[in-house]
Amino acid sequence: MKSADIRQAFLSYFEEHGHITVPSSSLVPGTDPTLLFTNAGMVPFKDVFLGRDPRPYVRAVSSQRCVRAGGKHNDLDNVGYTARHHTFFEMLGNFSFGDYFKRDAIRFAWAFLTETLGLPKEKLWVTVHISDDEAECIWKDEVGIDPSRFSKLDEDNFWQMGDTGPCGPCSEIFYDHGPEVWGGPPGSPEEDGDRYIEIWNLVFMQFDRDAAGNLNPLPKPSIDTGMGLERIAAVMQGVHSNYEIDLFQYLLEAAARATGHGDTTTPSLRVIADHIRSCAFLIADGVLPSNEGRGYVLRRIIRRAVRHGHKLGAKGNFFHKLVGALDVVMGEAYPELREARHQIERVLLKEEEQFARTLEHGMSLLEEALEELDGDVLPGETVFKLYDTFGFPYDLTADVCRERGVTLDEPGFQRHLEAQRERARAASQFGADYGASLALEGETEFTGYDRLEDRAIVTAIVDREGNALASLEPEQRGLVVLDRTPFYGESGGQVGDTGYLHVEGGRFLVTDTQKQGGHHLHHGVLLEGGLAVGAEVRPQVDARLRAATVRNHSATHLMHKALRMVLGDHVQQKGSLVTPERLRFDFSHFEAMTSDQLAEVERLVNEQVLANASTLIEQMTLDEAKAKGAAALFEAKYADSVRVLTIGADDFSIELCGGTHVTRSGDIGCFHIVSEQGIASGVRRIEAITGEGALAWFREQEARVNRIGERLKAKPEQVEERVESLVERNRALEKELERLKAKLASAAGSDMLSQAREIGGIKVLATRLEGVSARELRGVLDQLKNKLGSGIVVLGVADREAGKVSLIAGVTDDLTGRVKAGELVNHVASQVGGKGGGRADMAQAGGNDVAALPGALASVPAWLESRLQ
Repeated sequence: MKSADIRQAFLSYFEEHGHITVPSSSLVPGTDPTLLFTNAGMVPFKDVFLGRDPRPYVRAVSSQRCVRAGGKHNDLDNVGYTARHHTFFEMLGNFSFGDYFKRDAIRFAWAFLTETLGLPKEKLWVTVHISDDEAECIWKDEVGIDPSRFSKLDEDNFWQMGDTGPCGPCSEIFYDHGPEVWGGPPGSPEEDGDRYIEIWNLVFMQFDRDAAGNLNPLPKPSIDTGMGLERIAAVMQGVHSNYEIDLFQYLLEAAARATGHGDTTTPSLRVIADHIRSCAFLIADGVLPSNEGRGYVLRRIIRRAVRHGHKLGAKGNFFHKLVGALDVVMGEAYPELREARHQIERVLLKEEEQFARTLEHGMSLLEEALEELDGDVLPGETVFKLYDTFGFPYDLTADVCRERGVTLDEPGFQRHLEAQRERARAASQFGADYGASLALEGETEFTGYDRLEDRAIVTAIVDREGNALASLEPEQRGLVVLDRTPFYGESGGQVGDTGYLHVEGGRFLVTDTQKQGGHHLHHGVLLEGGLAVGAEVRPQVDARLRAATVRNHSATHLMHKALRMVLGDHVQQKGSLVTPERLRFDFSHFEAMTSDQLAEVERLVNEQVLANASTLIEQMTLDEAKAKGAAALFEAKYADSVRVLTIGADDFSIELCGGTHVTRSGDIGCFHIVSEQGIASGVRRIEAITGEGALAWFREQEARVNRIGERLKAKPEQVEERVESLVERNRALEKELERLKAKLASAAGSDMLSQAREIGGIKVLATRLEGVSARELRGVLDQLKNKLGSGIVVLGVADREAGKVSLIAGVTDDLTGRVKAGELVNHVASQVGGKGGGRADMAQAGGNDVAALPGALASVPAWLESRLQ
């Protein structure tokens, strides 16, 4: 029975018994900040069990994709070396949300295994929790399980997702592979053997464990079951290893072809076959390789797979080629994989190319360190140097060392790592702002959302050395804190406001505004008069610069939404900067945007600008913001009440944002993308302009076109046509020049024939050409060979400015049995600091010793005489 058939049989069985089939959720948990990845079938239903997420059904069945490769649930290091560990697996599960409980859950499981799948009852072993007398009675008295194939266990039969959350006793079902396989039943000293393999876990969800460890009864007892598709497929297909099932065999064969390694039982091929599944599905779910969080785990898995491929002798980039094979075996069950196939291939290829450079250098350094190693422990200093200086991952060093029987000095590595962190912390304090550690009481009330001027009291002043002052004198710099202010403090990518603090008889120029805790810190210089703590001031924001900043900030939100529409939902904000002059937006994407994509993003934003829809700003709870569809980094921490910005027609963009914004989208004026470039692996950057900045840019472009038109004596609308005409004319002149050069070279070649001499009855010409480019040598050589009829020709050209020598040697067909052009040209090239090669009748070479060319050509006759004797 194939894996796909088992999956469908499971779903169909429970559909027939009143369960609703729920599609697999994303590998990125949407509502559980405690998890790095979805690592069990019940994760999407966690809030349902807790009564927080009511569903229109009380029974569900699913085949949930899961990843265990980071955090608490991490199987990465075991993958490839055991029969059943995977980074990615499919969990078949049936769920009851306050509907049926132990009795039906047990009966469903037993009937599916013994009737639908046809497993022999005598091959199954059942366990329950030591306290669960109810489950024991159901199994023994109602199902009729053989008491000799039944165990009551303690910790192994109490299931919980984590330290907190839904939990309860469980009943596990094991398959007995028979006495020919070593191992004992569950609970015995030999239980770690391979004879008895757990295939299904029935969790009786009764409690919610709180942070204090208390078990609080759930509103409604529920059922959560999990059966690994790979494990049950191994049982049904009569094999002991998950890697022997049909699904993995197809992937292993594809991996063997991609790496050129034919033994599909080798652990390295198993690593590759497993890892392509987790990598492909993570990318399909929007995760991209990076140096932190989920992206780091993905990068680690990719690099582990690539290294194992190189270990097997794979040449070039191979890993991305396996996506097609994965699509064949899993694309029908998971359409999202098929839809994202090309994106997955591009991301993997780019990561392979980047890692190839790191891997090649790091492996050579590691090999060198291992060869010089005295003992069997690699020093922590060496491991850290590979990691910190050369970017070679720690886990790959560990993999290589494990294969060589070498252990790592992990404590030493950690000491060096912590020392580096301390240095980084110390360096980050160098040149720190003098207000960064200011101790202040209370907080500044921000009034700048609806006004640019206000009345306020000075509550603190600090000088450049960080000393608290009572007052400032003219031309003295400092930091001023107010009890209330319309000045926006830099945050969320938006720069701080500038302007003035007016005081009776004086002015303080605000050059920047920063935030510290609940305070807005006004940096600047006192221009005139005096300013003292306790004084009443009139803060006045520079209205022109604030308006320009606001236009750019609002356009950033519209552009973010447009990018997701054009490129896909994998686009996520990775950073931003909003100034009065322009906006800068960093986002996750795997390749450069095309001109058509950029134009479409620009069109979508300007379409919203022209719609001139009112901007809506609301305060609401975080849950309400999520329900509204607000975009945000929901893994981050937010206050109970959040500020939600809706901008554009038909709620085009909805995001959490504390910045200042336009009243209507039309206030942006216009939007234009200036540049798009890559700044890191999988991260792109767009810079754009709006309003007056965009108009100034357009005026400058128009002025340039006008200036070019004046030079070309053409009107602006004729410039493009005139430039194209000039380009075509230039191409024609270049071709004519090449033709004339070839003609001159031919003429020179005819003159050179008189220089040919006979060696052993063969005509030989070895000479240097002037005024001939390296690419023209081939044509001259062919002409000279034709005119000689039978002979040998060696030509050389020197470029003194570039310090390069180009050589070519030709041997007519009747003489290639006696002299090889490749050997001849290598003889000449070796004397000018180079080498080359080619066919027996024609070969080329290069060098860098221009001064040695005459002597090298002069040596040809003697070399030929020695060969022709």
